[in-house]
Amino acid sequence: MIDSKAPGCGGNLYNLAAEPDVRVIEHDIGNNPALQAELRGVDTVFNLAGEISHIHSMQHPLRDAELNGMAQLKFLETCARWAPGVRIVYASTRQIYGIPQYLPVDESHPVRPVDFNGIHKYAAHEYHLLYTAMGRLDAAVLCLTNVYGPRVALNIPCQGFLANFLRRSLFHQRIRIFGDGHQLRDPIYVDDVVEAFLLAGIVDRLPSRVWNVGGPEPLSLAEIAETMSAMAGAPAPVYRPFPPEMKRIDIGSYASSWSRLHNDLGWRPQVLFADGVRRTLEFYRNEFAYYLKPEDTDPSCPLEMPKPVSAAAAMRGSATAP
Repeated sequence: MIDSKAPGCGGNLYNLAAEPDVRVIEHDIGNNPALQAELRGVDTVFNLAGEISHIHSMQHPLRDAELNGMAQLKFLETCARWAPGVRIVYASTRQIYGIPQYLPVDESHPVRPVDFNGIHKYAAHEYHLLYTAMGRLDAAVLCLTNVYGPRVALNIPCQGFLANFLRRSLFHQRIRIFGDGHQLRDPIYVDDVVEAFLLAGIVDRLPSRVWNVGGPEPLSLAEIAETMSAMAGAPAPVYRPFPPEMKRIDIGSYASSWSRLHNDLGWRPQVLFADGVRRTLEFYRNEFAYYLKPEDTDPSCPLEMPKPVSAAAAMRGSATAP
């Protein structure tokens, strides 16, 4: 596993406590010489590297471009040279579609991102497909909806509304819903996502190259928040007006069509939201100290940089594979 430990992104080493055979390589995926030896003889690469925060991308667009764009391009060039033809399964995002023109969103939906994160993730998405068309790599791209479950980084701010909802529920705080709560999402449990990655990694001949990976059912933000709060024993959610910086990148309602993935690989989401929340809360209650501290009750959202970052410094950033 490769992880650069970039601020605001890196993985939690405790996630591997039960996996002593997994080796962690602390490198930027864009640092080509460091990865050459690691790629020799590799059959499959699961590429989850990058920054996922939409808000961070708007605050630091050059940083996001490096993490989600340039580092990916450098990595793919390294893979094509040192492991030609290797299968790479890339974690893209539903954010590339922007504001849905129809629901559920299928793979033919127009691509119109509303933030820098969606633009840069789509660039990497297309890099994978272009290297495949050139015959240099063998890529599959999974466009993920909102993922939740055990081991989500709850202590890192601006990682999506589900992490925020879970953190507040675990601290018995009121979940804050921006807007009227009618916006739809289709949360997907992490085990279902892992299954999709494994299927895309082992199929000899891929019927398609791009798949949407969505949850079993669309739910309103109000339903999601109420379910989490009730199961955690937290107070009922409250409603707030959208902060301007969030309203600008809000996409309204979203739900994925995962019929192509079902038809091609036989995949379908198995874990209903209430069951997934139950499992998730149980995990964090048992492992709380490894994921949350008292100071994490309300972490500030802006990414804290060690020092002011110039354009040149931002372009020397690193990507992460959590």
